[in-house]
Formats: sequence, structure tokens, C-alpha cells
Amino acid sequence: MKKNDPDHYVLRLFVTGHSPLSNRAIVNIRKICEENLAGRYELEIVDVSRNPRLAIAEQIVAAPTLIKLLPEPLRRFIGDMSQSERILVGLDVRKEQAPKPVA
Repeated sequence: MKKNDPDHYVLRLFVTGHSPLSNRAIVNIRKICEENLAGRYELEIVDVSRNPRLAIAEQIVAAPTLIKLLPEPLRRFIGDMSQSERILVGLDVRKEQAPKPVA
């Protein structure tokens, strides 16, 4: 897989240690990636307490924060990554569906 391949995703998840929120975000994003991007992604997990310089360089103000580095455009998601549909739309894996009409 080439990193400039538009079907290859490079993701970086910033977490804070082994907090329940961080652990939930890791589990959720791994599940999303395995179910929708299997074989087409790289996921780097960065603990901001162990790597504060990278967190500062990426202007991380809250954790967990997921950054989609590739394919462009760059996108950021904050939270426990439990809103999988929102994440998939934001990653451009799925198109946003129009709301269903109310009868």
C-alpha cells in the first residue's frame, strides 16, 4: 500500500494514559477501522502524557482526538469514537445520508 493511495488511511489517535475514555476510544476506532478499512489503514496511538511535544505540535486541546492525516483533507474528531456513522462520514468512507422524511 502506498501512502499517497487515496484508499489508504493514515490515522493518529491522541489519548491520555489508560483512562476509561481513552480505552473506549481505542477499542471503538480499531473496530471501525477493521470493519470498514481492513488492510487499508495505519493507526498510530499517541499517549499525550508520554509524548507531549507531538500533542503540542498537532495542537491537541482535548483527548481522545483522532486525526485523519491521509487521504486529504485532514480531519479531526474528539470523543470516545462511539458515533461510528459520524466518524465514517467524516473519514469519507461513507456518504452522509439525507434524513428520512417524516410521515
